[in-house]
Amino acid sequence: IRMENKLKNTNLNNKIHSGKVRDIYELNDDFLLFVATDRISAFDVIMNEVVPGKGIILNQLSSFWFNLLEEYENHYISSGIDFDFSTFNNHKNLDQKILQRSTIVKKAKRIDMECVVRGYITGSAWNEYKKHQTMNGMILDKNIVEAQKFETPIFTPSTKASEGHDEPLSKTEGQNLIGSELYNQLEEISINIYQKAHTYCLNKGIILADTKFEFGIIENKITLIDEVLTPDSSRFWKSDDYFEGKSPNPYDKQFLRNWLNDQTWDKNPPPPSVPNEIINKTLLRYLEIYEIITNDKLNI
Repeated sequence: IRMENKLKNTNLNNKIHSGKVRDIYELNDDFLLFVATDRISAFDVIMNEVVPGKGIILNQLSSFWFNLLEEYENHYISSGIDFDFSTFNNHKNLDQKILQRSTIVKKAKRIDMECVVRGYITGSAWNEYKKHQTMNGMILDKNIVEAQKFETPIFTPSTKASEGHDEPLSKTEGQNLIGSELYNQLEEISINIYQKAHTYCLNKGIILADTKFEFGIIENKITLIDEVLTPDSSRFWKSDDYFEGKSPNPYDKQFLRNWLNDQTWDKNPPPPSVPNEIINKTLLRYLEIYEIITNDKLNI
């Protein structure tokens, strides 16, 4: 990995949003340009350091999944590298670093609910269960152990906070937030996509423990948007590492979260400085999961 290929911020024409990782630009009335930077956030706080090339990995992995999941309505049009910008006067001659991290997508009306699906109990769900025997307010069985697989995947949505932390939603809260019909449709689609991806990953020796989807509405249809099934939005484990009772080695952002949990930090800005060793190990995990899932060697 060439450490100089890094991108923290972008500043093109017509920026409409800068998220924790993605910068979003308007190309025209129908299309947006998504740039996945190398920023990394944990506990909803953006770290000062970047993970060089991470945006390229996220971008290509999302493209891979959008193509694989084409039976579901999604907002994906093209990778930046393959897109013809010649008619877009504001966005001609984009830098290679930006193109490698870019996706062209359709504009959507975002649904303000994070659609989380869990196949196994870990992370914040495990913490809630240990305290209250619940997950998103649902009462669970008494003798569940860490990393245990659920009989069927469970939908555990959360708020989409513009500031601060996303909060888990109970079914009633979710239905009150977006309406019960839309909620029930999102639950069904999210679980279907999770199951398809989980099966695909298992064939590669990877467990997709949980993941987060975002949806919007395009032409009155529920549409998968944002990124999909990346190490930023999902937990990946190696099947060989897995047994119930302990969460396996993470191949995703959890690696960084685990390091941060060992620091004396209250999870509010400013974040602690992350050593190079942790940055590099995070990157290698992202790269490894990308290569296993896609069978593609990434040259960054």
